[in-house]
Amino acid sequence: MSVIAPHERADFVAVLHRHHLAESDFAIQETDTPDAVDEVYPLHGYVTIIRRATLREKGYRTGHGTAWTAEFDRDLARGTFG
Repeated sequence: MSVIAPHERADFVAVLHRHHLAESDFAIQETDTPDAVDEVYPLHGYVTIIRRATLREKGYRTGHGTAWTAEFDRDLARGTFG
């Protein structure tokens, strides 16, 4: 099971489109933390986003109460991924 909620994946793609970037240029690696459970979205975890063109990567915590897609958006604006 994915640690990324469906709305988070949609937000991720929307962020890429806002920055005029191709989804195919980014890879997502997911790691879950199975001991963390809540009723809204039961998984918490960690995603690592890798930009294939530059091989730059950054990790973000996922799950209820996190805002990793907003953090990713800010990182793109700052040039973190090249």
